[in-house]
Amino acid sequence: MANDRNTEDYFGPIRRLLVGLIVFALLGVFLVWRIDSPRVERFRAAVIDRVVPSFDWAMAPVTGIAGLISDFQSYSQLAAQNGDLRRELQQMKAWKEAALQLEQENAKLLGLNNVRLDPQLTYVTGVVMADSGSPFRQSVLLNVGMRDGIVDGWPTMDGIGLVGRISGVGQQTSRVILLTDTSSRIPVTIQPSGQKAILAGDNTLNPPIEFLENADLVRPGDRVISSGDGGVFPADLLIGQVALGNDRRLRVRLSADYERLEFLRVLRAHPHETITDPGGLLAGETVDPLTPEVAIDG
Repeated sequence: MANDRNTEDYFGPIRRLLVGLIVFALLGVFLVWRIDSPRVERFRAAVIDRVVPSFDWAMAPVTGIAGLISDFQSYSQLAAQNGDLRRELQQMKAWKEAALQLEQENAKLLGLNNVRLDPQLTYVTGVVMADSGSPFRQSVLLNVGMRDGIVDGWPTMDGIGLVGRISGVGQQTSRVILLTDTSSRIPVTIQPSGQKAILAGDNTLNPPIEFLENADLVRPGDRVISSGDGGVFPADLLIGQVALGNDRRLRVRLSADYERLEFLRVLRAHPHETITDPGGLLAGETVDPLTPEVAIDG
C-alpha cells in the first residue's frame, strides 16, 4: 500500500507538469498563428514547409482509402449504367424484331391489295430563317423558293407532324402559314371513329375542332390526321391528338414541336387529276356473248 501511494505521489506532479506544458505549447502555437507580422508569417511558412511534407506517410492511408471509396462509387455507377444499357439494348432488339415483323406484314398487305404508292410525294427540306409570330399572324420563313420548285399551297412538316402550308413563294424564300394561324382551316379525320371535322387556328398551340359530325364518338387521345378532302393536303398526314381544353371545347394537341421549328419538310403534293366528264368513267354497254345478235333487215 505504501508503494502505491508513493507511485501516485510521484506521477501526480509529472502529469500536472505535462498537462501544463501541453497547454502552454498550444497557447504558443495559437499566438504564433494569430500574430499578424511579416516575420512571423515567414516563420509559419517555414514551419509548414518543414512539417507538412513529413506527414505524407501518415496521410497515405487516408488518401488511399478515399481513392478506394471513389473508385468503388465510380464502379457502382458504371455497373448501374451498364445494366441500364443492357436493358435498353434488349428493348431495342424487341422493337427491332417488332418493326421487322410489321414491315413484312405491311409489304404483304400492300402486295395483296396491289397498292400503288404515289412516287411524286417527295419533299424538300428547308431551314427556318425567321419567325414572324405575332398575336395576329403566325408564320415562318424558309430558305427555299421557286428555284427549288416550291409551289404555293404545299404542306410542310417538321418530321413528326403537320406544321402548315406554303402561303407565298419567292425566288429563294417562301412563307409558311402555321396551323395555329387564324386564317388556317384544315379538313381532318379523327380516328378511330372516322369523324370528319375542320381544324381552325386561333393563334394558340391547341387549335379547336369545329364542324364535328358527332362529338359523342370522339374522345381525348384520339388520333387526328388530314382527310385529304378538297385537295388541300394529302390524306393521312399526322396532325396530333384530341384534347379537352379549359373552355370544355375539343382541341388538338399538335404533334409538331412549334417551340423548336428549325427544319421543315415541304411535301410535293401534286394536285389530283381533274375529272371533266364523270360519265366517261362508267364502262360502256357490253354485249353478252351468249345472246345472239338479231339482224334487222331494212
